[in-house]
Amino acid sequence: MSGLFRVKPLDRLISETEGAGGRLRRTLGPVQLTFLGIGAIVGAGIFSTVGTAAAGGQTTWGPVRGW
Repeated sequence: MSGLFRVKPLDRLISETEGAGGRLRRTLGPVQLTFLGIGAIVGAGIFSTVGTAAAGGQTTWGPVRGW
């Protein structure tokens, strides 16, 4: 938890990008990208469900009526 709010000085950031051909390092691997995608899908589903409920429409939760 102590490393959560750590910062890097601006001079160090600039020197790192100048030395590596002006490119940033890739730090997200396949596992992190997969979880990022899953989080985006779940978040979009929650957002759309709340929007439908706020509009007064029927949500897809529970039994389907009218069959």
